[in-house]
Amino acid sequence: MIVLFVLISLSYFLGSVPFGYLIAKRYYAMDIREHGSGNTGATNVWRVLGKKPGLITLSLDILKGVIPVAAARLLLPGEYGSALFCGLASISGHNWSYFLKGKGGKGVATSAGVFLALVPKQMLIALLVFAAVFYKSRRVSVGSIAAAVTLILTTFAFYTPLLLRLMVFVVGIMILVKHIPNMKRLARGEEPQVKF
Repeated sequence: MIVLFVLISLSYFLGSVPFGYLIAKRYYAMDIREHGSGNTGATNVWRVLGKKPGLITLSLDILKGVIPVAAARLLLPGEYGSALFCGLASISGHNWSYFLKGKGGKGVATSAGVFLALVPKQMLIALLVFAAVFYKSRRVSVGSIAAAVTLILTTFAFYTPLLLRLMVFVVGIMILVKHIPNMKRLARGEEPQVKF
């Protein structure tokens, strides 16, 4: 029980590390929250600072999801739920960062890392949908929304334990709620595109 509590706590704090904010501050002497959409995630970093820092932020945010799940499986191999709780803690840390006083990103990249570790087949399908929709629309938000819905649906198309399916549903709803401002901008035709 103590080990699980420590793992969940560390997962939250790892998820809380705002890599986009730190990269912008350290290498570009700027507060990324004051530019673009004001988000600390990879998309805003890409838009404001370019492809390289955007991809680095994306990779680190994905790892924030993979590492807690892998650590829980390694240290508590017989406890299936521990990996789920650690993954959820990491996503929560990213969305409501301790280091940013409760503010954070939308959780898409960190969620992708968590579910790549937990349900790789379902997540890969969701990533393919993301790539196709993003390529067509040039909008990360549209791809993210499509991927979140797809991931939920794939848990019914492929065998997924009930607790894990519930987690996917909760995280999917969290992602959709976080994208409400994007949906409003899309409705007004104001959602920016990503330039390659």
